[in-house]
Amino acid sequence: MAVNYRSLDCSPEKVFAVLADGWLYPGWVVGASRIREVDPAWPATGSAIHHSVGVWPALIDDSTLVLEWDPPRHALLRARGWPIGEAQVTIDVKPRGDGCVVRLAEDATAGPGRFVPRPLRDVAIRARNAETLRRLAYLAEGGAGGD
Repeated sequence: MAVNYRSLDCSPEKVFAVLADGWLYPGWVVGASRIREVDPAWPATGSAIHHSVGVWPALIDDSTLVLEWDPPRHALLRARGWPIGEAQVTIDVKPRGDGCVVRLAEDATAGPGRFVPRPLRDVAIRARNAETLRRLAYLAEGGAGGD
């Protein structure tokens, strides 16, 4: 499982405000290009964001499902991007001084991506998620998502 950490200059609540706004998803998730729909119950457990992955004209429509939601500490998501497959994404946030530390862990759980050897898969996911956390930091530190 690929794991990334990033210190942010904001509270855990601000991080979860961004996560709770499904329309912001393509602003911080690398690869997500647009949102087609956000379930009215988002981010309640069992709700989903319906998004597209890729760039036009090669867009793949799929979804991300909330498996666990415990703000401002923990979220567990199942991100789909078929035909590549599915991934389980864990986001844990802990206060640290005047800010917080975000831990982002991800691994392929279904589909062809799961058959990429783990060391190669982890390198690629870590690189992608370093940028994902950078984008999440910009949004949360800037106050996106409201309070």
